[in-house]
Amino acid sequence: MSERKTLDERQQMTDLERLRHSTAHVMATAILRIWPDAQFAYGPPVENGFYYDFDMKHRITPDDFEKIEAEMRKVAKENQRFERVVISRDEAKAMAESGRLGGLSERPENPSRFKLDLIDKIPEGEEISCFQNGEFIDLCAGPHVGSTAKTKHCKLMSVSSSFYMGDEKKGQLQRVYGTAFPTKDELMAHLERLEEAKKRDHRKLGRELQLFHIDEAVGQGLILWKPKGALVRRALQDFITSELDKQGYSQVFTPHIGKLDLYRTSGHFPYYQDSQYAPIPERDTLEKLADENATCDQLINGLESGAYEGYMLKPMNCPHHIKIYASDHHSYRDLPVRLAEFGTVYRWEQSGELGGMTRVRGFTQDDAHLFCTPDQVAAEVQGCLGLVKIVLKTLGMNDYKVRLSLRDPDSDKYVGSPENWDKAEAALREAVQVLGVDYTEELGEAAFYGPKIDFVVKDVIGREWQLGTVQVDYNLPERFDLEYIGADNKAHRPVMIHRAPFGSLERFTGLLIEHFEGKFPTWLAPEQVRVLPISDKFMEAAEEATAKLANAGVRVSLDRSSDKVGAKIRLARLDRVPYMLVIGAREVEEGTVSIRHRDRDDLGSKPIDDFVETIREEIANRSL
Repeated sequence: MSERKTLDERQQMTDLERLRHSTAHVMATAILRIWPDAQFAYGPPVENGFYYDFDMKHRITPDDFEKIEAEMRKVAKENQRFERVVISRDEAKAMAESGRLGGLSERPENPSRFKLDLIDKIPEGEEISCFQNGEFIDLCAGPHVGSTAKTKHCKLMSVSSSFYMGDEKKGQLQRVYGTAFPTKDELMAHLERLEEAKKRDHRKLGRELQLFHIDEAVGQGLILWKPKGALVRRALQDFITSELDKQGYSQVFTPHIGKLDLYRTSGHFPYYQDSQYAPIPERDTLEKLADENATCDQLINGLESGAYEGYMLKPMNCPHHIKIYASDHHSYRDLPVRLAEFGTVYRWEQSGELGGMTRVRGFTQDDAHLFCTPDQVAAEVQGCLGLVKIVLKTLGMNDYKVRLSLRDPDSDKYVGSPENWDKAEAALREAVQVLGVDYTEELGEAAFYGPKIDFVVKDVIGREWQLGTVQVDYNLPERFDLEYIGADNKAHRPVMIHRAPFGSLERFTGLLIEHFEGKFPTWLAPEQVRVLPISDKFMEAAEEATAKLANAGVRVSLDRSSDKVGAKIRLARLDRVPYMLVIGAREVEEGTVSIRHRDRDDLGSKPIDDFVETIREEIANRSL
């Protein structure tokens, strides 16, 4: 059974999700044929596949996959129909107590305890349905494909532990993940993409190329940028800064923490509370409460109510930028005010959701907030969208789509008046239409303070990543009572625009490592050239070439090892260095360097001064 879905959600299940949901039932059938004591909880389709959670004595390992898959192929070959059966609540409980529900036959000694619990969670009066294929029947809302014959192109992917309903107090279960496709070719293409993804895994390449490190002593989800990774980050920051300078942004710096009252005003506390680190009480407060033998609950309640003052690691930069804007008086002639910061923020993520650089707890945004008049909104949004397009074009990421995230009018998670939301959504819809790209509208995906435009980029192996974002916000200026003096000499409310082309430097860098397989374009590579003398006799000439490159601003190193030149070239290629300059007797005699590229091999010889000019031009143009 998958997790309970509304009728509308069931009807919106795609054909591929339906196939994968059905394949989960086929996997359950196969496991029960091999291990009849298995107790199944639920098995929904998920992104790229499906899973089923269950409990049994045997601990499944990848070594069991071939046996399970063989039995799944038998079930598929039997061409069993998926038949929907509606039953009463009493019938459902009787079937669960007999072990028949979620099983192949009655087994009174092994009642279906998960199914009994799930039946109790179904609201009174709601229809209870099961789906049966062959001898297997399970509590399920559906839908399914016509028969098991359609599920034959499948593959089991991994096994892990899970908790029933995500609650560790309810006991540990086994979870087997799999995937399925309509055709063999689609399945094989998916498996090939996964193999390619393993080769490109930024966590693996990050270690091999010495780009970053995550250390338990520092904390999960907190990135230590090593020198080479810091060079990549600096190149990205220099790139975006040069574009910001052209567009008239002012750079600012703000602290990593702020008072709770600041975030109460902004709405981050409490609206964003589940994604934040716990509040930090003042030292005087702690000492006072300790003297009073107060409990932790009293401290937490006091911080949340405002009875005690405290601080918080900032989850977003916007309240700080708002205070910078509010520190000066502004005329309409001063607007727009564009404030930019590489600001580090902190979000509380569950440990199971962390992943290398792409899902972290501390990250730096290429953040900016623009304060403008209502008449300036359209032009400023267009400027922000143009900046995102420049970033993506420069990095060769031309396969992307645009998503317009709107509020759900029936939800209470949003702040501000419906009128302001309508104006903000209209402004973004107009901007994305002027952008001239296909876009989708996603109801309920807006930030709590405003709608947003997200760029979803497809990398070289077809994976999608949400990157740049632009948001229009009428609400925070209202909450902070921001003003500017208009042409009528009266106070008016500015509109605020949030934008971050990279999103976060950590996530963006992780994506780039995988997109380029560690082979960064020359302008972005941490080491752009490596000089390789054939022997120590040519070290002086190699040092002169290295100095010329370094003086020209090229990131260059000199291999002083006693290895043969072939081994030096192999090492430079493993390190993904774009260019290698080999210097031996012929090069010294002719006053040249022999140029090799990591992918294009021998590029011939030329004077070092000519090579310096060539690579400087390549770097300046940010060529791919």
